[in-house]
Amino acid sequence: MSQCTSTMVLMSAPPPSQWYGLDIETDTTINGLDARVAAIVAVAVSTDEEDFVLLGEELNILRDLEELISSLSPGVLITWNGNSFDMPFIAERAARGGVPLGLRFGPLEPTGWSRGRHHRPYTCSWGEHRHLDGYQLYRSDLGRQFKISCGLKSLSRMLGLEPVEVDRTQIHLLSDREMQEYVASDARLARELVARRMPLAYESCDHLVPAR
Repeated sequence: MSQCTSTMVLMSAPPPSQWYGLDIETDTTINGLDARVAAIVAVAVSTDEEDFVLLGEELNILRDLEELISSLSPGVLITWNGNSFDMPFIAERAARGGVPLGLRFGPLEPTGWSRGRHHRPYTCSWGEHRHLDGYQLYRSDLGRQFKISCGLKSLSRMLGLEPVEVDRTQIHLLSDREMQEYVASDARLARELVARRMPLAYESCDHLVPAR
């Protein structure tokens, strides 16, 4: 994995090569939405050159994820419903496992997350990267105006993209290859959907300045 770091704090939109899709999958043998009990079993980070997929033991996934994100040129991490699920879930699991991360939340964040899903989204940044929740971006205008679902899969199909489909309640039954294809597809779709909303997308990033 190549190392590409910078101390610059981005105040203007980065080039497309510095927008990164991020997605996680959790243990569905139990309640995969509850960060108190469910582990993270896969993470994908999609760049313009390749998709990185992390599998294995949760603590190793979290450590490798921090290393990977730190190695990327400062840009924007794109999730889908990440303000309400992915980012708080990652933070909770890392805190429980004692894994330090560069993930920071805005002033309204709670002291801990007892669940994996929350009633309101939290703003965040990760190291030198800003964060953008693609779901919130689409839901704020197109979703409300046209009364359409802004779920990642349904929106992707509507816009001519082809998501990898699996039974989300049976994630634990996927082979490593199937898991890699599935989580990478979601991270890649998030990135591709947000790319269609430039330059509005950058204006919709979380208003939390990345750390130097």
